[in-house]
Amino acid sequence: MKHGRAGKKLERNRNGRRALVRSLVESLVIHGRIRTTEARAKELKSRIDRVLNAAKESHFAVDPARRIAVKRSLRSRYSSSTCDRLDDSEFIQNLSERKSGYSRVVKLPPRRGDGARMSIIEIVDVQPL
Repeated sequence: MKHGRAGKKLERNRNGRRALVRSLVESLVIHGRIRTTEARAKELKSRIDRVLNAAKESHFAVDPARRIAVKRSLRSRYSSSTCDRLDDSEFIQNLSERKSGYSRVVKLPPRRGDGARMSIIEIVDVQPL
């Protein structure tokens, strides 16, 4: 039975999935918009919302200990360039008005080579680099 199991396997084992999602999150934060398959985009949507919520929480936290703890947690998971972009006050200020829904998935026509469903996932209200 599949009770309580969220997420897709994306045809990878556990470590491969973690690495794939981590690299997708980093690419999306750095570039603001990426083109990928629909299944990957849907999986990435929930993950990126969690990461951006944590970044917002660390930026607007009143308690300095909480701010440091959240930043440490993000720095342990993601590269320094991704964390620097998440610490950027202009980047976070653009997201400050929203409670959720930081990303959007736009469906595209199928890929020519293998017919895979493609889509663009982008962070809302942030200009791509």
